[in-house]
Amino acid sequence: MRFDSGKAVAADGAAIAYQSAGNSDGRPLVLLAGQANNHRWWDSSRGDFEDAGYRTITLDWRGLGDSDKPDGLYSTRGFAADVIAVLDEVGIAKAHVYGTSMGGRVAQWVAADFPGRVDSLVLGCTSPGGPHAVERDKSVRRTLAQADRATAERFLLELMYTPAWLATHQGPYYVLGDPDMTAAARRQHLTASAKHDAWDVLPSIAARTLVVHGTDDVFNPAANAPLLADRVPGARQVLIEGARHAYFDEFRGLAGAAVLEFLGSG
Repeated sequence: MRFDSGKAVAADGAAIAYQSAGNSDGRPLVLLAGQANNHRWWDSSRGDFEDAGYRTITLDWRGLGDSDKPDGLYSTRGFAADVIAVLDEVGIAKAHVYGTSMGGRVAQWVAADFPGRVDSLVLGCTSPGGPHAVERDKSVRRTLAQADRATAERFLLELMYTPAWLATHQGPYYVLGDPDMTAAARRQHLTASAKHDAWDVLPSIAARTLVVHGTDDVFNPAANAPLLADRVPGARQVLIEGARHAYFDEFRGLAGAAVLEFLGSG
């Protein structure tokens, strides 16, 4: 895929790599990837939005991809400020924001802290964080943390996709984390996502909001979807039947149509 790419400078001086594709005069849509993943998370589906007339903007989170890897604590709220730095760099005053997984957590802060910059908001396979969130089962956490990385990676694939999909799609898969990321940076991302708690600010979100989740998602349990939809004023909810965490990839046609319908209805 061909991008117009560059780097924005965050408030602390870190360089944040971004990628823009589609019609430069199209409606801007920011796509935010999951924890420890770079912009390739969106490779399978971003073209659908561009074909519908959107200009898509992605970024590599600090700590991975072509962005700087500074020391210090990372946070979803800090990542949100990095998103705004990218929008400033590309000259976009206001954009639709679609975040999935940890990107959905970051998107909550973008909408809460920078309300004038968000046209509409889509929160995919994510949660409000903190004590109100529904956490994944302890057995899921234990399996993902085991020393045998091949087994852990296969388990992660099964959390992302249904068995039928995996049987007929051999990859490559771009939702398993940036392969060049350091162990230290992975820990930083894990900590940022784990410490996310936007519960108190969700009622302040003024942007039109759509919550999307796969019904069979146990990586980020589907029970978080109604929590978000009830907490954000006027939010709509779409559940993708049978989908797991990577609903936006495996169920691309169904999920993409729902998001496009929402974005175009405002």
